[in-house]
Amino acid sequence: MSTHDLLRVCNVSTRFLTETGQINAVEDISFTVRDGETFGIVGESGSGKSVTAHTIMGLIESPGRITSGEIWYRDSALADAVGVDESNGAFVNLVELDAETRRALRGPSFGMIFQDPMSSMDPSVTVGEQIAQAVEAQRRASTNPRSVSTRTQQYGLMRFVVDSLIPHRGYVSTESKQRAIELLDMAGIPDPTERAEAYPHEFSGGMLQRAMIAQALAGEPDVLVADEPTTALDVTIQAQILSLLSEIQAETDMSVILITHNLGVIARMCDRVGVMYAGEIVERGSLADIFEDAVHPYTKGLLGSVPDIDTPGARLEPVAGSVPSLVDEEMGERCYFADRCPKAMEACLDPPPEFDADTGTVLEDDTENRHGVKCVLAQRGYDPDASVSISNANSNSDGDIDSDDSKNTSADNTKDIFNPIKNVIKTISSETNANANADADADADADANPSSKTPSGEGEP
Repeated sequence: MSTHDLLRVCNVSTRFLTETGQINAVEDISFTVRDGETFGIVGESGSGKSVTAHTIMGLIESPGRITSGEIWYRDSALADAVGVDESNGAFVNLVELDAETRRALRGPSFGMIFQDPMSSMDPSVTVGEQIAQAVEAQRRASTNPRSVSTRTQQYGLMRFVVDSLIPHRGYVSTESKQRAIELLDMAGIPDPTERAEAYPHEFSGGMLQRAMIAQALAGEPDVLVADEPTTALDVTIQAQILSLLSEIQAETDMSVILITHNLGVIARMCDRVGVMYAGEIVERGSLADIFEDAVHPYTKGLLGSVPDIDTPGARLEPVAGSVPSLVDEEMGERCYFADRCPKAMEACLDPPPEFDADTGTVLEDDTENRHGVKCVLAQRGYDPDASVSISNANSNSDGDIDSDDSKNTSADNTKDIFNPIKNVIKTISSETNANANADADADADADANPSSKTPSGEGEP
C-alpha cells in the first residue's frame, strides 16, 4: 500500500434545511485515503455515514448542501483541465468544481456501490444492458479528452432517443456489451453471458450485489465507495462479497472507502478506520489504534457490544440510549455523546477539539495520519468527582446538568415517551368509570321508586 494521499477530506460539513429545522448530518469531518488503501467508516445507523459517502460522490441534492470544508482529489489531468497549479501535488478541490465536472468524474474517478441494489437498478432493463450502458458512457467520454467538463457533451439526450428508436442504431456498442459480460464474470456471476439477459428481479440478493459491483467497476475508478455492501445478505454471501472486493482491489490497486456498522467487516477489510457518531468522526486511526488502544467511550462501547468467541458466556455491554436527531436546535454546543457517556464530566459541556491520542496535544493539521480522538479523556484521566449526568439532547437542548437524585436514565426516557399515552388511557378509564357509576345510580333510583317505572307493554298516555 502506498503512503501517498489520493483523497483528502478536510473539515467538511453537510446540512439539510428541512421543515423540522437544520439537520447537521455531517459535522466538520476530516480524513485521508491513500493509494490502494481501504479506509473504513463505522458507526450506528443515523450517524452520518451514508451522507458522507454522498458528499464525496457529489450526490447531495436539495434541501441538502455542503456548507463548509474541502475535498481534495489528486489527478494531474484534472488539474490541467481546470487550470489548477500543480505545485500542491496536482490536488483539486472537488467542492469548487461545477456540477458538470463533478458528474464527469463519476465512473473513471469515483465509483459507488449503493446500499440496496434492488432499488438502484432499473427493473425494466436487463442487468447486462444496464452495465453495458455504464461502460458505453465511459467509452464515449474517453474519446473526447478536450476537457473534463465537456467529456460527456458530445452525446446528448436527442441522440440517445434517436439511437433507441431506429432499429439499426443503438446507444450501446457490441464492445460495451462484451465488456459488461466480462465484468459480470469478474464479479463472480456464473454463466455471465446468459445472466446478462436476465432482469434484476431474476437475480438473488447476493448475485444482484455482485452485479452492482460490476456496474461500479465499469469506469475503472480510482476510488470505490462501498456503502454497506453486505447489508441484508447472509453470512456466507457476505464473506464472498468481501473476498471479491479484496481480489478486485488487489488486481486494480484502487482505493476503497468502506462504510458499514459491522466491526467484523472493518477488522477484515480495512487498513485505517474512522468511527462516526452524530455526524462527527470521533476517533480515527489504524486498526491497531481502534481495536487495541481505543480512547473514546463510544468506540469502546461499540467494541464492548461485539461477542467474544474466546469467552462466549461473557455478558455483552451495549451502548445505552440512541443516536440524537441531529437537529441543530437540539444538539447544543458540547460533546454529542455526553448524554450517553458513562464517563461524562463537566469538561464535556464544551465541544472537544481533536486530540492526539498518544500525546494529548490538540491536532491542528494532521498530515501524518495520527491516532486522533475527539474526547477530553485523551488529555486527562477520568475524574469521578467531576462526573455529571447530562440530559438527553432531544429533551433538553441546553445540555443542563442533572443532580444525582434525578439522573436521566434510558429507562426514565422510555417512561417519558409513554407518559402521554398513559394519560389518555387514564382519562378514558375515568370517563368509563364515571358513566358506569351514573348508570348504577340510575338503576338504584328506579328500584327505590317502582311507580316511576312504565309498565311493560304500556305506552305513555
